[in-house]
Amino acid sequence: MTRILSIQSRKFRRMAGFLGAAATALTLFTAPQPAFAQVTAFKQAVAEAAARDEDIAAYYRTHGYAPIWTEATETQRARRAALMSAIRAADLHGLPVARYDPQGLMEKLKNAQTPRDRGLAEVEMTRVFLQYARDLQTGVLVPSRIDPSIVREVPYRDRQTYITDFISSDPTPFLRNLRPRTMEYNALMREKLRMEHLLTQGGWGPAVPASSLKPGAQGTQVVALRNRLMSMGYLKRSNVMTYDAKLQEAVRSFQKDHGLNEDGVAGSGTMAEINKSVETRLQSVIVAMERERWLNKERGARHVLVNIPAFTASIVDNGQVTFETRSVVGANQSDRLTPEFSDVMEYIVINPTWTVPRSIVTKEYLPSMQRNPNAAGHIDLIDNRGRIISRGSVNFSRYTARTFPYGMRQKPGRTNALGLVKFIFPNKYNIYLHDTPSKSLFDRDVRAFSHGCVRLADPFDFAYTLLAPQAADPVAYFKRQLATGRETFVHLDTEVPVHIIYRTAFTTPRGHTQYRADIYGRDSRIWDALSKAGVALGAVQG
Repeated sequence: MTRILSIQSRKFRRMAGFLGAAATALTLFTAPQPAFAQVTAFKQAVAEAAARDEDIAAYYRTHGYAPIWTEATETQRARRAALMSAIRAADLHGLPVARYDPQGLMEKLKNAQTPRDRGLAEVEMTRVFLQYARDLQTGVLVPSRIDPSIVREVPYRDRQTYITDFISSDPTPFLRNLRPRTMEYNALMREKLRMEHLLTQGGWGPAVPASSLKPGAQGTQVVALRNRLMSMGYLKRSNVMTYDAKLQEAVRSFQKDHGLNEDGVAGSGTMAEINKSVETRLQSVIVAMERERWLNKERGARHVLVNIPAFTASIVDNGQVTFETRSVVGANQSDRLTPEFSDVMEYIVINPTWTVPRSIVTKEYLPSMQRNPNAAGHIDLIDNRGRIISRGSVNFSRYTARTFPYGMRQKPGRTNALGLVKFIFPNKYNIYLHDTPSKSLFDRDVRAFSHGCVRLADPFDFAYTLLAPQAADPVAYFKRQLATGRETFVHLDTEVPVHIIYRTAFTTPRGHTQYRADIYGRDSRIWDALSKAGVALGAVQG
């Protein structure tokens, strides 16, 4: 880490030389000209250039076209220097430096010989400032344009407030504090620097030329596995050529960090992850930083965090995970993907009834009942008034998915599709957390099987933790309600924010980075979009 910080320091020293040149260029702003002519030409140029951006135009119009950047005062010099420093270092955040064109901006400032030139440079500085500020605070991309299943509402800020707050602040801290102020973001930045440094060292060396290896194996393929795990930091230096107990333990540690079954066997799934390159992991980190910017808001002193690719659901209290359980998420099919969004959990339902979603009724159960009217007989057929309808009175073959007039509902019980408890944060996507009678799925590495909702491996313990602040004995309280067999709604005294996220790279409380497979391909699409925007993988030189 000391070496990485040293590399980063050299970056900033090179930047200081750049800023010195820019500061020299900006002294040209003091060239003497008639005052009235200067002001008029400057304002006309600002008005003309700002007309292409409604927010910029409105700001300058409201403030009499007064300059923010281009006067020779100490205050405006400091603003220029702070912005130039920030955009030159934008790649530290995985942002597209070319989008801000620091070299071109410096040339524009250097060549600003007339009031008109200064007016045009003034507006260009403001445009770059607003672009950088929004990119750093809430992301380069618009999530829903990348993938329609990313329905997250990004906390965008009114662009004019960036300007008004900036001019009343110390410019360098203001720009620095736009980034997410979370431990996760800082840890991802450190991982990005580490990965960039690894690129200069040749990465982790050659891939292992084997589809799988088992304990007891010997030979060159085992040596390749040994060397790669040593490069990754999972194994101390060794010259063994046998897949021994130490190598097995190293594989097990790798599996833990990548969400794999911890059996110590380098099977096909484990080997595929071991052979992923530094570049691939670095892409995941940069995408995770972009995603962290999309969620740049207060998450709640207590909140629920569901990470789709990690197949986990956690309860977080004051930044610490106080409970975590395995989960099953939506299958990788267009109509079953679990969306990404945030909402607020309001209540828990014990012994829930399952009202079958219309899409499942018409796409899955109706075709089955057309073949056999008694199919899915454990689920009641109901009319639009909620009354149970005898299947013998219905000719299922006469209906299509569009014309079928009935719904379906399953009574509470252990075989209910929702299990014995569900957790509700009302949303238009009809997504919630719930129990399930299908417990065997939790033993799999990849757990994408649901219709979109999130199933929990330990739903009772999840409920106990949520109820602890409002029940003296949450376990006894929950069990009493459960024993009635009746559907019971328990409202939370304090509503709990829920954040459903998608992170293939994330950090542990100790700052160690873990990686997961991109099960829906969303991160791949985000990386492609970031690349088109100008984000590049950079190796830290040193």
